[in-house]
Amino acid sequence: QVQLVESGGGLVQAGGSLRLSCAASGRTFSSYDMGWFRQTPGKEREFVATISWSGGSTYYADSVKGRFTISRDNAKNTVYLQMNSLKPVDTAVYYCAAGLIFNSRSRSDYPYWGQGTQVTVSS
Repeated sequence: QVQLVESGGGLVQAGGSLRLSCAASGRTFSSYDMGWFRQTPGKEREFVATISWSGGSTYYADSVKGRFTISRDNAKNTVYLQMNSLKPVDTAVYYCAAGLIFNSRSRSDYPYWGQGTQVTVSS
C-alpha cells in the first residue's frame, strides 16, 4: 500500500506558475506509476499527466501538453507537477494517484489517491 499527500496548491494569476508535490509513504513508491488528475465541481475527474515508475516515460493530456511537466524523485518518494502558463480553465482540485498500469489515463487503474490540493487561477 501507499499513502499520498499533495501540497503546493494555491491562488495564482493567469500566466503564472505553480509546482505541486505529492509525498508518498511506504517503501514501494518506486514500483508505482504515478498520475495527476484534476476535478472541478460537477465534472468527472480528468487525467492530466502520468509518469512511469522509473521516470523514463511520461504522458500528458492534450490540454496541458507543453505547459505542465511531471517528474519524480524516487529517493524522496515524491512526484511533482510543474505547471506553467496557467489559465483560468486549469482551476481545479488536483489529485495524485499511484497505480501499476503503464501510461494509464484511466482513473480505475489507480487504486491509491491523495486528498487533493486546490489550484485557482485568476484572470
